[in-house]
Amino acid sequence: MRDAARGGARIETAQFIGELTVLVLAIFLGFEVISKVPTMLHTPLMSGTNAIHGIVIVGAIVVAGQSDADTFTRIVGFLAVALATANVVGGFVVTDRMLEMFKGREAPVRGRGPGGGARGNREVPPASST
Repeated sequence: MRDAARGGARIETAQFIGELTVLVLAIFLGFEVISKVPTMLHTPLMSGTNAIHGIVIVGAIVVAGQSDADTFTRIVGFLAVALATANVVGGFVVTDRMLEMFKGREAPVRGRGPGGGARGNREVPPASST
């Protein structure tokens, strides 16, 4: 019976090491991909990331709301919801700011500058009536 328990522990350890390896590779790959993105593509990439984190929020709510979940799982699920929500909101704020940079500035209205008119400070003589 002890051998079966040890075998189960080895399977869990091997599964943990496999999942940890996938996590480390995903972090490395994500960093490499994001660092190579040109500035002009940042806004579309941020929008895609917001969509992905929307899916993360739904998954975290499902995990945190399981009736048979232990306290640790509920805490991690709550943290995942909070952090993913902060990331989505922050992503939309950054995207909105970047899109504001691409909007054209309003042209100044002629004749309303300092000095009273389009001709500056010069006085205009009255029109002659001939």
